[in-house]
Amino acid sequence: MPPALHMPARFVSPGSHPAGAALIGVFDSGVGGLSVLRALQRALPDAAWLYVADCAHAPYGERSTAYVVERSTRIAQHLFEQGCSGLVVACNTATAIAIDTLRERWPQHPVVGVEPGLKPAVVATRNGRIGVLATPATLASTRYRSLIAAQPARFHIVNRPCPDLAGLIEQGESAEAALSHAIASHCTVLRQEEVDTVVLGCTHYAFVRQAIAAQMGNDVHIVDTADAVAQQAVRRFVGLPVHPEAHGSTLVPTQADSQTLRRMAGAWLTDGHEVKKPVVL
Repeated sequence: MPPALHMPARFVSPGSHPAGAALIGVFDSGVGGLSVLRALQRALPDAAWLYVADCAHAPYGERSTAYVVERSTRIAQHLFEQGCSGLVVACNTATAIAIDTLRERWPQHPVVGVEPGLKPAVVATRNGRIGVLATPATLASTRYRSLIAAQPARFHIVNRPCPDLAGLIEQGESAEAALSHAIASHCTVLRQEEVDTVVLGCTHYAFVRQAIAAQMGNDVHIVDTADAVAQQAVRRFVGLPVHPEAHGSTLVPTQADSQTLRRMAGAWLTDGHEVKKPVVL
């Protein structure tokens, strides 16, 4: 586990200051962004977090571009209206499709996104063959194509669209058998391509990292970008204003059935988080 990063003193701990802490918004199509939120909590222990899990509209990877932009814009507006002064788009699909729109609409707020970790994969690979597991929408996006084009031509990148994985992970234990079958199927293709490095191109996939690693074998390196996102947040969120009532981590689903969110949050997040009643956005 990498050591926790620490913010400058302008991030005020709610436990040591009556005025609260910097409030930062985070959203994903569902539970996947909790893998990013965990890294953010470690990197910025003095910040407060408001996380929207858009479970009612998950997964984004199977939605149209217009739909993802509309959902991302609506949720970002809600988070800023709640007093958030920074935003983390903890969803690869939403980052690939909508982050430019969000930055243009709210230039006064720093917005951090996530993208498949091709740069660290290029450093890690030994044979130059890299597999990317991601949603079809992420792989088809202009942003991802630009990321591919920026990598040296000598590397062979195998893009594996996974239209099923995020949705199965959202379903939780009820989809365990189908999820195992899907992971095996996708990893079989990557093994046939002889990749030695696999990029997790969706924040949901961190929850099944061990299963993917087991399928790929001990010699294959798995790249997850949650810690890199947290380091970028450290750089971008310096000096955010303190929200007088902000503390801890608050999770808000957009559908009534939040059992998966509660279960995953309990397993992944630090103590002190609270799951609120669903909101309609």
